[in-house]
Amino acid sequence: MLPTQLNTNEVKNAAGTEVEFVRLGPIEGRPLSVEFSKSGELPAYPIRLFASHEFIGEGRSRRRRTVTGVNYTVSGAHLVDATIATIQKSYTVTDTPIGNLASMAAPQDAMAFLISMLASRGVDATIKYDGTGCFAEVHLGGNL
Repeated sequence: MLPTQLNTNEVKNAAGTEVEFVRLGPIEGRPLSVEFSKSGELPAYPIRLFASHEFIGEGRSRRRRTVTGVNYTVSGAHLVDATIATIQKSYTVTDTPIGNLASMAAPQDAMAFLISMLASRGVDATIKYDGTGCFAEVHLGGNL
């Protein structure tokens, strides 16, 4: 279970600095979800973290689709037109065949592959929060 506050290095910004978040509760209309707001955020520019589950199928075909993400509202110096607030959205989705798994080894490997693709580069084992990981550059720069 996730804590009520994310304040011990669970979330970091691009500089690797801790950013604190407070649990709001489930997302309206989605009982299998949770949402967090950034501590001290400006009401007009919310920053939200969230996670939600959806179950699909039955028996051996049963799957759990989990989405985690960030909705980050920005304005001002971050934008070309500072008069329009804009939301940056970043998501991770896992689709786990829970009805036909004897262990979580394959999902754990898949998650490790994803995290390392986004947050590391080559022989450097350092986690990169600044978007310079190998596949993070694909998302930020649009290159392949």
